[in-house]
Amino acid sequence: MVALLAGLCLLAACTNQFGAGFAELPADRGWQPLPIGDWVLNDGIEPRTIVYCPREHCAHQAIAALISFDGKRADEMERALASDPARLAREFAKPTTPPKPDKTKAKSTAPKDTAPKSTTSVSRYDEDGAKGLLVEIRAKDAAGKHAATAIVYGRDAGKLTIAVAVSDEADRARSYARSAWNSR
Repeated sequence: MVALLAGLCLLAACTNQFGAGFAELPADRGWQPLPIGDWVLNDGIEPRTIVYCPREHCAHQAIAALISFDGKRADEMERALASDPARLAREFAKPTTPPKPDKTKAKSTAPKDTAPKSTTSVSRYDEDGAKGLLVEIRAKDAAGKHAATAIVYGRDAGKLTIAVAVSDEADRARSYARSAWNSR
């Protein structure tokens, strides 16, 4: 009985760290809220909600989030999102970490292949009075391997609000980002 009460107390302490979820992406269809409040610690960023639909509940795995920025953070983010789509595509295509040197192979004089292993395209669209950005990434070496990120953003009461969704198809990502945007 004590263990049950302790578990319930721990669970209750965590409940305020989860966002409210999105009405258009409900839990009864597999969407699970994640503890975004614990993950975002930067000043100027207000995490609202993040939901995830895992493969065991959804035919197409996806994630959607709603985040607000204020002050300098909002201005910086808005400038970045408004920049040239070709520049954004190059930024998205960059590896997040530099490749690690392979110490087991002898040094080779052959040039290393530094060409990107994927193609990235960025396009803009309008979404109910807000601005939209769609980033599509496709693998060059694997047929059918791709992902899409949709970002809907706009100013709301002086804050920059951003709805982000990632899925395996552009139309799904746009739909999920729209659902997150509509919940603001």
